[in-house]
Amino acid sequence: MKIAEIMTTDVETCPPNVTIQDIAAKMREINVGSIPICEEGKIIGIVTDRDIVLRGIAEELETDAPISEIFSETLITGTEEMLVEEAASLMAEHQIRRLPIVHKEQVVGIVSLGDIAVRGKTPGEAETALEKVSEPAKPRR
Repeated sequence: MKIAEIMTTDVETCPPNVTIQDIAAKMREINVGSIPICEEGKIIGIVTDRDIVLRGIAEELETDAPISEIFSETLITGTEEMLVEEAASLMAEHQIRRLPIVHKEQVVGIVSLGDIAVRGKTPGEAETALEKVSEPAKPRR
């Protein structure tokens, strides 16, 4: 099964100059834990609720600081043609729970471990990916 069959295609993105407060409010509004950061239509990073807590609040940044101060620039992405198993392996290898799906550097979707577990029909792959993602990792930036 290809990742395009299970990914979420209605993905909200934000520019790097949006504030930490605005991103947090957007996450709450649309009930997501991550938002890709795009500039001139191209993905340049991703911010997670964890980034907000660990790099923003814990570092005592003001909530009106731009998200560019805390988003993850190390970007792991997938493609629509990628198999679900490949996505799960990539997520496990890099210890990430959400994988932006891109076409020519533009976000066309996002897939989470939950998507893989529920819709990917590969419980073994999702379980393996979750185990790997849950292992202690080195901090990313």
